Amino acid sequence: MTTLTWLYAPGDRPHVVAKALTSGADVVIVDLEDAVAPDRKEYARAATAELLTEPHPVPVHVRVNALDSPAGAADLAAVAALPGVGGLRLPKVTSPEQIVRIAEHTAPADGGAPPLYALLETALGIEHAHAIAAAHPAVRGIALGEADLRADLGVREDAGLDWSRSRVIVAARAAGLAPPPQSVHPDIRDLEGLAASCAHGRALGFLGRAAIHPRQLPVIERAYLPTEAEIEAAETIVKAASAEQGAQALPDGRFVDTAVVATAHRTLSLARRG
Repeated sequence: MTTLTWLYAPGDRPHVVAKALTSGADVVIVDLEDAVAPDRKEYARAATAELLTEPHPVPVHVRVNALDSPAGAADLAAVAALPGVGGLRLPKVTSPEQIVRIAEHTAPADGGAPPLYALLETALGIEHAHAIAAAHPAVRGIALGEADLRADLGVREDAGLDWSRSRVIVAARAAGLAPPPQSVHPDIRDLEGLAASCAHGRALGFLGRAAIHPRQLPVIERAYLPTEAEIEAAETIVKAASAEQGAQALPDGRFVDTAVVATAHRTLSLARRG
């Protein structure tokens, strides 16, 4: 199923994680990094390890602490090999060498590394976006961490991040990865702003979004699922393409070629959440 919603939950609050698992999110991300105070790291790690002793119906990813920190090393040692881990979210990745090192470190002797998702949160990470995305077969996705990137770049207006957003989207596609999800919208009360931001992200080429509260999930889904009009248009294109070969014009004047047909198929697949 196409993933549209990724819900963060703090690792030191197991009851919140439990609610996240029943929230309807496509993926739950247990956060051991920013959402957990330093004096709660050890408890969060132990609670998360206990949670992941078995798989869950909803995929569970873990965002570990900084890769070059003792806490990050302890996180990887505690959770990377557990059967309930659906993926590892790696913060502030700046080079492909970091990815290779983590993949080799977390790969068991009899198998491959767990799925890795690189978060690009600095100017250096953005500059190395494609190299990071293509660094290792274990990499299943890349995404932006916009709060840290905004601080690193000194960006005040949201539009100042659009170049970096497009860079990451292109890098993911060039590496054969799924389109990245958008970074979180930090104001959980601003659902109208969230919807507008999602519409902008969709126009840029993102697919889905990370969330920090369950109330954001329906807004994200509505923004990223095709509308009835989009589904109807895609069905018309696919039907016309099945009847004729090569480029053609529809009765309403729209030009249809192979690329347009491929886009229509993607729209219908997304509508079915395929």
